Amino acid sequence: MHKLWVVKKPQKVLQEKLTRETGISPTLAHLLINRNLTTPTEIEGFLHCKKSSLHNPFKLKGITKAVGRIKRAIKQKEKILIYGDYDVDGITSVAMLTTFLEKEGGLVESYIPNRLEEGYGLNTEAIKLAKSKGVSLVIAVDCGTTDKEEIDLLNRYKIDTIIVDHHQVQKELMPNAFSLINPLQPGCDYPFKELSGVGLAYKLICAISDDTQHNSEEFLDLVALGTVADVVSQTGENRILTKLGLGKLSISPRVGLKALMDAAGLSRKDIQAEHISFILGPRINVAGRIGSPELALKLIMTEEKDKAKELAEVLNQKNSHRRKLQDEILKKATSEILDNVNFKDQRVIVVWGEDWHLGVIGIVASKIVDRFYRPAIVLSIQKNIARGSGRSIEKFHLFEAVYKCKDLLENFGGHEAACGITIAKDKIEQFRDSINDVAHKMLKTDDLVPRIEVDAQLSLSCITKKFIGELRLLEPFGVDNPQPLFMTSNLKMKNSPTRLGKSGIKMWVTDKKITCEAMCFNAYDMFEGLQDLNSVDLVYYPRIREISGVSTFKLEIEDLKPN
Repeated sequence: MHKLWVVKKPQKVLQEKLTRETGISPTLAHLLINRNLTTPTEIEGFLHCKKSSLHNPFKLKGITKAVGRIKRAIKQKEKILIYGDYDVDGITSVAMLTTFLEKEGGLVESYIPNRLEEGYGLNTEAIKLAKSKGVSLVIAVDCGTTDKEEIDLLNRYKIDTIIVDHHQVQKELMPNAFSLINPLQPGCDYPFKELSGVGLAYKLICAISDDTQHNSEEFLDLVALGTVADVVSQTGENRILTKLGLGKLSISPRVGLKALMDAAGLSRKDIQAEHISFILGPRINVAGRIGSPELALKLIMTEEKDKAKELAEVLNQKNSHRRKLQDEILKKATSEILDNVNFKDQRVIVVWGEDWHLGVIGIVASKIVDRFYRPAIVLSIQKNIARGSGRSIEKFHLFEAVYKCKDLLENFGGHEAACGITIAKDKIEQFRDSINDVAHKMLKTDDLVPRIEVDAQLSLSCITKKFIGELRLLEPFGVDNPQPLFMTSNLKMKNSPTRLGKSGIKMWVTDKKITCEAMCFNAYDMFEGLQDLNSVDLVYYPRIREISGVSTFKLEIEDLKPN
C-alpha cells in the first residue's frame, strides 16, 4: 500500500536555543521539538521521569469517598470482591488490588469473567454469586463505567460498588455507584486523563496508603505491564509509571513474571515496552482470549517457582494456538474483504463469519487495519447474535461513530481507537451501511492514506553509538511518543533481498561509505518488487547489535520506495 512520507522540518532557532539552555545535543533537541516539547521544564520532566512528579491521587473525583469505604470494609472485616476485565490491564489491576488489600488485612476475593461465556463488564450471574458469598463491597477495575443495570442490581442487593475505570463515559448510562473513579467523568479536574485501568488502581492504592505515591514501588512492574499492553498514551504520568515499572521488571521481577520471561526467551534482557507489547502482553492476554483469565492471574500472584514455571509453559502453548486460530480467521476475513468490499463506498470495513473465535477477532481487526488502513469491525456470528471487536485509524473516533449507530446494537462500548459491539445477525448489513454513512461525514479521502511521520533525513554516517544512546532517552515509546523514524535516500542494494520468516525480508545497503544490514518484519508483497531494484529510499529505526563484543548497526525498515 502506498504510504505518504511526511518529513518534519527542523526548527533551527528553537533547536539551538534548547541546546544552549539544556545542554542536550541538537539532534535530541530536534526530536523533542517534534514531540511538542519546547521548553527546558517540559524537556526536564520528559527525560528525567521522577515519581515526585506524579499528581496527588486525591485530585481524582470520587477517590476520597472510595478510600473511606474501603478502609471501613477492612476494619469491619467485610467481604470485598475485586472484579476486573480479562485483558492485561484488568488482570494486573485485579492482582495488584487483591495483593495490596490482603496485606492491609482485608477479606478479599477476585473475579474475572470468561470472555467467551460472560463477555465484558459486570454481569448478573457474577453479581448473584457475590451476594451468595456475603460480599458487601465490589471494586470493579477496568470496567463498570457503562454497567448501569448491573450496578442497580448490586444496589438492590445492598452491595456498594466502587468503579475504577478509564473507558469513555456515556451520560445516559452513568451508573449509580457508591463511587466512580474515572478521570473522563464530568466534573473530574484530574490533570492527566490518559491513565490506564491499572494506573488508576495504583492511584487508589496510593490514596489508601495516604502516602501520595511513596512506599508503593512493589506494584510498579504491574502498572507498567498493564499500561503498555493497553496501548494508552506514553506521555505524562503514564510515561513516568512505565519507565519506573520497566526498571523493576528488568531488575527484580516477581516469581510468575520471571517464569514467563524465561519461557519467552527474555530472561537476560532489559525489559523494554516492545517486549511487553509483542511478547509478554500477548502471553498474558491469551489466557482470557482462549481459556480462563484465572491462569494469568494465578501466574502473576504465585510465589511458588514450580507453579510459576508450569503456568508460564501453559500460557506459552496457548499463545502458539492463538496465533494459529488468528491466522486462519485472518485468511478467511481477508478473502471476504477482497471479494466483497467496495472500497470506494465503504470507508469502514465490516466483515463477519460463523463461529469465528471471539478471543482473537480483535487481533484480526488490528491486522486488517494494518493491511487496508481503514477502520475495521470483525464480527463472529453464533446462532442469531453477532459479537465483535473494532479497531480504528488515526482520524476516526470509533466509539463516537458506533454511538451514532446505537439504535441498531444490543450492546456496545469502547474508546477512540477500539470498540466492542453486540448486534442481531439480521441487522449487520444495516449497521455496516449506517456506520459507513457516519464515516463519509467524519473521514476525508486523504485520511485513508497512511502517513509515516519521519523525524529527520540522515546519512548513515550519523548513526553512531552516541546517537542511538540519545534515541534511548526517549523510551518508552508508544502512543503520542512514537519510536523516531529516519529517512536515507539513494541507498545501493549490496545483495538481493532474502526472506525473513513468514512475511519479512532482509538485505544489505550502502551509501558507498557505510554498509549495514536492513530488515523488515512485515513486508507482505514487497519482496518480489525488490528483486529488480538497484537502489532504494528507506524509512527506518536504527539499532545496535552486539555480536561477540563487536557493535554493528542494523536498520529496522518501516517503509521503502524505489529510488
